[in-house]
Amino acid sequence: MVERIVEAARVVLVRDGYEAFTTNRVADQASVSPGSLYQYFPDKSALVAVVMDRWSTEISDRIASSLVGAGPVDVQDPGTVRAIADALLAALEADAGLLRIMWEELPAVRHRTAQHALEQRVRELLAVYLAAAGVGTADPAARAWVLVMAVENVAVRWVLDRPPVSRDALLDEFTALAGGSSPRGRPGFRQDGGR
Repeated sequence: MVERIVEAARVVLVRDGYEAFTTNRVADQASVSPGSLYQYFPDKSALVAVVMDRWSTEISDRIASSLVGAGPVDVQDPGTVRAIADALLAALEADAGLLRIMWEELPAVRHRTAQHALEQRVRELLAVYLAAAGVGTADPAARAWVLVMAVENVAVRWVLDRPPVSRDALLDEFTALAGGSSPRGRPGFRQDGGR
């Protein structure tokens, strides 16, 4: 019953948006009575919190899978950096509807809490990966923070706004940002990431 309600809430949230989201609409979508819904969720806020928490977990799980799948490789390698950035972008793209709700519609307090939780998970994963890969930085946590903040904000805006920047061009820029040269040999970038 709980799973059915949460899945219905996700559908209603993406379909109708946060402002039009109501427990009655969720109950209708889940084919349960409002009273049954209230046995598990006291209000709209509690239901949205569960949906967003699960979505954040899905994102971090996708990212963790992509990092683990990359294996013990050299993250200084531009191809590897590009593959990791592509995986991060794909994780955000997987449910752009919920991404839009989180970034643009949720009340600021809820948005910040959910966003910070997701960022924390991704930073921890990346810091562990950077340390394990022996990346030449004294502070993998600091490097992870910079990379996650930069890539996350740019990737979110790219997914939501769909600017006239191709996916390949975006991945090239992420690669350059991380310190690797572009796999396409962009002029102006040395192999060590300097200018």
